[in-house]
Formats: sequence, C-alpha cells, structure tokens
Amino acid sequence: MEWVWELYKEYVKKQLKHSGIDHPTEAQLQNSFIGILSKSTVTVLVQEPWQNSVRFKGLAKYDVENMMPLLNDPMNFLVENFGGGKFKLNFHQGMNFIATQNFKPDGEPKWCDMPEIDF
Repeated sequence: MEWVWELYKEYVKKQLKHSGIDHPTEAQLQNSFIGILSKSTVTVLVQEPWQNSVRFKGLAKYDVENMMPLLNDPMNFLVENFGGGKFKLNFHQGMNFIATQNFKPDGEPKWCDMPEIDF
C-alpha cells in the first residue's frame, strides 16, 4: 500500500502540524496515517462520454472496512468489479478531501449499465 501512503503523506503532515507537531517521527507519521485511513472513505468514479464532453459517473463508495481489497490491488479490483475504463479514486476523511488517484485498466466496461450513485 505504498501508493496510498504517497497520497496521504502531505495530508498527514498537515494534520500533525495542526496538532503542534512540526517534525514528526516515523512512528508518529505511521500512527497518524493509520488513524486517518481508518476514518477515510474512497469513492470510485469513471469517466464517461456525455453530450459533447466527458463527466465522472459515481460507481461506489467504500469505508475502511470494505476498501482494503481495492487498496491492496487496485487494478485487479477495478477490472473484477467494474471492468475497463478511466477511473478516478477520491479519498476523503469526513468532508475533507485528501487526494485523488487515476487508474486505466484494460477490459470490457462492466460499469456502463450500473446505476450512478450520489455522494
């Protein structure tokens, strides 16, 4: 899950700084990361053609209890659950945006007939 840490790193450092810790140790960084991740959600969106442009269709939202398969192997998770396409994963802690990561797995798009979810 090194890729997830890279997304969260600056957010974790800012949260620690707000707590009065300007130069955190590795242990403080890891503990804060785990704490923040445990309160995070990830939304899965896919880029789809829309009129003369593109839009992002919301497909799923996962909390920490359900996001680990996605975080451990994002490409395979996306292909197995949604097929191929241009996906955007948005990470949040409550209402706070943390980061986004894009993936483009090959395969037949299974997501076309899936309903769009509201966030």
